[in-house]
Amino acid sequence: MRIIFMGTPEISTYSLKKLLESNHKIVGVVTATDKPAGRGQKLQQSDVKKFALSKELNILQPEKLKNADFIKNITNLKPDLIVVIAFRMLPKEVWLIPRYGTINLHASLLPQYRGAAPINWAIINGETETGVTTFFIDEKIDTGKIILQKKIPIENTDTAGILHDKIMLKGAETLLETIELIDKNKQEIIEQEKISSKYKQLKPAPKIFKSDCKIDWQNSLDNVYNFIRGLNPYPGAWTNLLRGDKEFSAKIFDVKKEIEEHNFENGKIVSAKKGFKIAVSGGYIVIKKIKLEGKKTLNSDEFVRGFDLSNCTFV
Repeated sequence: MRIIFMGTPEISTYSLKKLLESNHKIVGVVTATDKPAGRGQKLQQSDVKKFALSKELNILQPEKLKNADFIKNITNLKPDLIVVIAFRMLPKEVWLIPRYGTINLHASLLPQYRGAAPINWAIINGETETGVTTFFIDEKIDTGKIILQKKIPIENTDTAGILHDKIMLKGAETLLETIELIDKNKQEIIEQEKISSKYKQLKPAPKIFKSDCKIDWQNSLDNVYNFIRGLNPYPGAWTNLLRGDKEFSAKIFDVKKEIEEHNFENGKIVSAKKGFKIAVSGGYIVIKKIKLEGKKTLNSDEFVRGFDLSNCTFV
């Protein structure tokens, strides 16, 4: 099959690599435009573009997806199928071009966790299972007819980074299986509305902003623990650290939880021999990695050697 691939981040790159190893032909790769980033504001290429360049693939980087020249270029490539992973919402003029349509690989068991950040939200909400879904794109976001779904367990110690890698592997496998079904006209599709009725509630997965990442130390032990690991390593859960009249901003990454009743106020720092932990309702959040704003990430034992935590509180 002649395939146009659309994607931007690392999770997309792995599937593109597996597609190149298959018997299908990648006739074009569509990815985000280069954007300035970092202190020097140098133009940065997407992960997909870097990989596509290394394989000498045909790359398109449209600023506007409804641009007439872009649509003409896509049409002239005569795709049998467009594959989308972690890209932008496509206009109808684009996803209708291929003769077999346009499919998307989504990092959840749809219709649950529609949106931009399904991996993060599944962990934040304490789910024990998620998965991947392939579906045909339609006019709305993540609502199209489902082709395949594969389940993935979420372990109690999984971070968003660990789950990302699990989904990346399972997603590529599911995508290839989906394309083979379409190629042989053996796909069995199902309307998402038929699955929606099985759930009491559909949980969304909206884009996560910095303001969403502040830790609420008044929350329960499990909720705080899930929140931090659901944002680790990106975008990172953050908190304010008070010491007298000074306030520091810090990101907290690797943690573990200790279930124990205590009389400390929530947010109180309790010292340990080689690090520290924070009191919350029902136990402690043991800090393993922390990063003060403007500083490098440190293990907790390194951090306490260089930062006086006496009379400090997380708020």
